[in-house]
Amino acid sequence: MIYFEDLEIGAVREFGRYQVTREEVMEFARRYDPQPFHLDDEAAAATHFGRLSASGWHTCAMTMRMLVDSMTEVQQAGLGSPGIDNLRWVKPVYPGDTLRVRTEVIDKRRSQSKPWLGLFKSRAQTFNQNDELVLDMVSNGLIRVRDPGVES
Repeated sequence: MIYFEDLEIGAVREFGRYQVTREEVMEFARRYDPQPFHLDDEAAAATHFGRLSASGWHTCAMTMRMLVDSMTEVQQAGLGSPGIDNLRWVKPVYPGDTLRVRTEVIDKRRSQSKPWLGLFKSRAQTFNQNDELVLDMVSNGLIRVRDPGVES
């Protein structure tokens, strides 16, 4: 189990392999972001996307899936997230793309009011099969402290 004390600023991890399908792009768009360039080939061709593209929110969801799968593999003592500081959709994601994630721990601190709780910031970047950056975000995570009685 990975706890707050185990997190090292500057630590980098690369993981994930997510196949983006046309069916999933359209299903997500129909439910959550029904804009024409996510649903219709002709409409998408007439935009700067040039063809059907995934919603940025779908890209976030696919990234989140890879993050959670990774946390499960390494059994992180995670407690959720209070939010995201920065989020950019750098390049469109298209059906047929294969995504992967790179994370880097960029800051961490213990909670002053809850000694059992640590907070950390990480930068998550999602890349396509051509190693092109498609998503860049800085998020905040909550994680258990292994031994709340010990000062770090």
